[in-house]
Amino acid sequence: MKTSNYAKKNIDKNAVSIAARCPSWFKGREYKKLAPNYSFFIRYKKDGDEEAYTKSFYREILDMLDAKQVFEELGENAILLCYESAGKFCHRRIVAEWFEKELGIKVEEI
Repeated sequence: MKTSNYAKKNIDKNAVSIAARCPSWFKGREYKKLAPNYSFFIRYKKDGDEEAYTKSFYREILDMLDAKQVFEELGENAILLCYESAGKFCHRRIVAEWFEKELGIKVEEI
C-alpha cells in the first residue's frame, strides 16, 4: 500500500480515492469509508488546526473501522489518493500512519 495525490497517480489501476469527492475526471475506485467528514474538514480549512483535525478524524472515522478489514478491502497494492501535494498535511497520511500503527506495515508516499 502507498499514498499519493490525484495529479500523480490518476490513471494507475491501483489508485483508490479516499476523498469525499474526487475530481470529475477520476474514473478509478472510490473508498468513502476513509473520507473526512464535511464538518471537521471545513473547520480545518478555516482554522488550520492539524491536531484537532487528526483527533476528529480518528474519533469520527478511524476508531469506527477495523484496520485489517479495511486493508483487505483496499488490497495491499492500493494507492490511496486525495488532493493535497506530497509533504502537506492531509488525511491520507493520517490513514497511512493508522495502518502503520495498527498493522505494523510501512505505507510510503510516492
